[in-house]
Amino acid sequence: MKDETRKLLGKAEHALRAAKILLDAGDGESAAGRAYYAMFHTAQALLREKDLRFRKHGSVHAAYGEHFAKTGVLDPKFHRWLIAAFNTRIKTEYDIEPAIDHEAASRTIEQAGEFLKTAREHLEKQASS
Repeated sequence: MKDETRKLLGKAEHALRAAKILLDAGDGESAAGRAYYAMFHTAQALLREKDLRFRKHGSVHAAYGEHFAKTGVLDPKFHRWLIAAFNTRIKTEYDIEPAIDHEAASRTIEQAGEFLKTAREHLEKQASS
């Protein structure tokens, strides 16, 4: 596994830990944002392992969809979750009204954790092949 890939997975793990702390503190909106970044860094790690680099969120979403969801390399649900978490993050950051409740934020964190775990297993399997 490439060093950059490992670092991105580390960033994803850090964001996921922060999301859990924020949720426990009653800040579901910030927790959902951190959960999105856990997914975003996970997608970046998977793409980086293929020597693909993107700066814009939409470009990462599209490339992840093309290389992992459409091909069936990983379950397409992860792509749907990534996009849904992004949309939630945008709402929580820019809308005046609360955009997410505790239960929905918790679900987003669980999805981020599952995505990260699956990606790590995939990358480790690729590295041992």
